[in-house]
Amino acid sequence: MTLDSAAGNARAPQSERILDIAGLRTTAVGNPDAPLTLVLLHGYDMKPADLAPFAHSIGIPAYFLLPQGPVSSPNGSHAWWEVDLEARESALCVGPRDLVNDHPHGLAAARKQFGQFLAAVTAGVKPGRTSSRTIIVGGFSQGGMLALDWVLRGNQRVDGLALLSTSRLALDEWEPQRERLRNLPVFLSHGATDRDLAFAAGERLRDFLLESAAQLTWTPFEGGHEIPLVVWRGLRKFLAALLK
Repeated sequence: MTLDSAAGNARAPQSERILDIAGLRTTAVGNPDAPLTLVLLHGYDMKPADLAPFAHSIGIPAYFLLPQGPVSSPNGSHAWWEVDLEARESALCVGPRDLVNDHPHGLAAARKQFGQFLAAVTAGVKPGRTSSRTIIVGGFSQGGMLALDWVLRGNQRVDGLALLSTSRLALDEWEPQRERLRNLPVFLSHGATDRDLAFAAGERLRDFLLESAAQLTWTPFEGGHEIPLVVWRGLRKFLAALLK
């Protein structure tokens, strides 16, 4: 996974601090009184600092919360659930993956902890601001899977969803809940040459969202498993439209 450094240089950085929210070490960027809060989940073998440049440079009145996954990855970074690396490498020898039929062992625990995190975030909103606060959840790769899983199976509504280079999973469990996506604003991006999660997997996720009547913004791009400048610009436009 690569991040486009141009996005991180576009604007002056905002304030940043480290918080503990529901037991998750969280990088907070921006003003907590901003009208929009974006909870953005990193992918497998990543850390919040990998996403911080986008939070600093997005250029809209938003408060970014970047929690750190509770699972340690073999390279010293973090994840939301463990991955069988031997099986992953075997699958990648065949080609980029579509995880539509996967049922990760740690998904239920990750969903529960993320729900506790969101409940704490909502409880922390200052009195009188709850009704005007827009809350978006999203993530890159594994983080995007967890964000979408929460929207489909969690117990708290959010105002939008941002999915970056991700895939469906546990589809048999997602299908009965797809009504929750109706009219929900969703941003989805995927690279045409992604060697980890197949572009076709991104297209099938796009179709799943459209068939569920989500308000979809689809941003394919020429690139791999990454967040390039075109995605950063598209996400900025998507978030700005939610504030109008």
